[in-house]
Amino acid sequence: MPLALPTTHDTASLLAFLRPRAIPGVEEVTAATYRRTAGGDGGPLVVEVSLRSCGPGVDAAVRTPGRPQGPGPAPSWAIRRLRHLLDADGDPVVVDAALSSDPVLAPLVAARPGLRRPGAWDGFEVAVRVVVGQQVSVAGASTLMGRLVARLGRPLPRPEGRLTHLFPTPAAVAEADLTTVGLTRQRARALKALAGVVASGDLILDPSSPPAEVRARLLALPGVGRWSATMIAMRALGDPDAFPETDLGVRRGAQSLGLPNGHQLRRRAECWRPWRAYATLHLWAAAGAAHRAAPARAKP
Repeated sequence: MPLALPTTHDTASLLAFLRPRAIPGVEEVTAATYRRTAGGDGGPLVVEVSLRSCGPGVDAAVRTPGRPQGPGPAPSWAIRRLRHLLDADGDPVVVDAALSSDPVLAPLVAARPGLRRPGAWDGFEVAVRVVVGQQVSVAGASTLMGRLVARLGRPLPRPEGRLTHLFPTPAAVAEADLTTVGLTRQRARALKALAGVVASGDLILDPSSPPAEVRARLLALPGVGRWSATMIAMRALGDPDAFPETDLGVRRGAQSLGLPNGHQLRRRAECWRPWRAYATLHLWAAAGAAHRAAPARAKP
């Protein structure tokens, strides 16, 4: 299964999204590469994909930490995970054409053709990131994730640069005292509940799971609300229609475009179906552009 990306795939924006959200010790993202640890049949692996160019010829390789042999071709299971992470199976042309039919979104699509929905290497990993990231900054969530990995993750036989651990298993997270890594009791309770249902097999967080059913199961967990369930559906399940209308970035982006907020925005977004996850990315980009264009406040 080759890791070929459409020529219209906006690799730069995707990596720009993933880079500040890279899990310390587990992931490393640069302007052109994605590296991470992974558990293989023969022990821990390091997977690396170079995205300097799109289309046929994208390089994906693996190597075994602590062994002298050089990198080898990525196995099929790693390619499948990378394809999900990079939204390699979506059709940017179809999505862009559909969203361009809305005159408000059309200029955004023209400015960022091929914008991709960030997926997940592992659904549980992303779900943990979403729960940990509730009501904290992106940088703050990364710090907490790094502590979680350092305490509960399996160390590599030898560090590979900044890569040091495998991500903790659901069972390890479910059994740990998570308040020791800096989580509030409420957040720790939510994370342990999430890890418990994933560890038991009662909740499967991958593209094979129906988004509506997964959302219902997530919303039944303590401390998991609509925003978290929607973000998990977008990334872990690859739901192209996930739309977190209460997200602060979405609201700011909508406001900058003269769109309504709240329930009115949800109604306005009906015409973006079934591609509202991609519309979300354009709203986030609009929010970022509005923030950069805002005049700096004078210091007192």
